[in-house]
Amino acid sequence: MKKISVVAAVIRHNDLYLCVRRGPAKYDYIANKWEFPGGKVEPEETKEDAIKREIQEELKMEIMINSFLMTVSHVYPDFHLTMDTFLCDTSSKDLTLTEHQDFLWLPKDKLSQMDWAAADKPIVSKLESL
Repeated sequence: MKKISVVAAVIRHNDLYLCVRRGPAKYDYIANKWEFPGGKVEPEETKEDAIKREIQEELKMEIMINSFLMTVSHVYPDFHLTMDTFLCDTSSKDLTLTEHQDFLWLPKDKLSQMDWAAADKPIVSKLESL
């Protein structure tokens, strides 16, 4: 089974968390699902540098990385995903979607109401426990 390793940013602004919605995808089980933004780490790139680059590419947003949050390991039907997530802050909610179809800023007690990609659900649970 194919193994994919990615990083994700849990971005906060004044106690609201950024949720982004995927568009149509190769695999139906992740299409149109909500997720925390991020992507693959390029060769010779740190995980932190990858998050900053991905957020700049996907959202045209500047973030500050606060801390490592958790690693999620999830087996989808077609691949195994390992996702290192970091808690980040931003000074502005302004963003420009370049890959996702929608976004919301939500308080953590509303996060579980969204239709999350399976690999992102443990992150939601972790945030609710903080």
